[in-house]
Amino acid sequence: MNGIWMSVVIAALFEVGWVIGLKHASGVWEWAATAVAIGVSFTLMIAASRTLPVGTVYAVFVGLGTAGTVIAEIALFGADIQWAKLLMIGTLLLGVVGLKLLSASNPQQKKGV
Repeated sequence: MNGIWMSVVIAALFEVGWVIGLKHASGVWEWAATAVAIGVSFTLMIAASRTLPVGTVYAVFVGLGTAGTVIAEIALFGADIQWAKLLMIGTLLLGVVGLKLLSASNPQQKKGV
């Protein structure tokens, strides 16, 4: 995985943080951390979209963020495990991997960054 795709993955991790922060933050520091996570997340996603196809970057960002948020809610907050939901998340992740693979094989993809 090259550095540009790694920035999309890191952006998605920060997305998980700010989505959880929007739901669970109650104090000033939690809200500040949520704001920082939003800034980092979107900065990395925008930087990646300067080199990679915007639609693919956004789909991967949202797909990984969605999967991460569901997993974090289960692991950190004891949300109920719904096997059908996990199956759909797995399907979503397969689509994300497929988009990444198709994007990597696209000869028109810009080089750099």
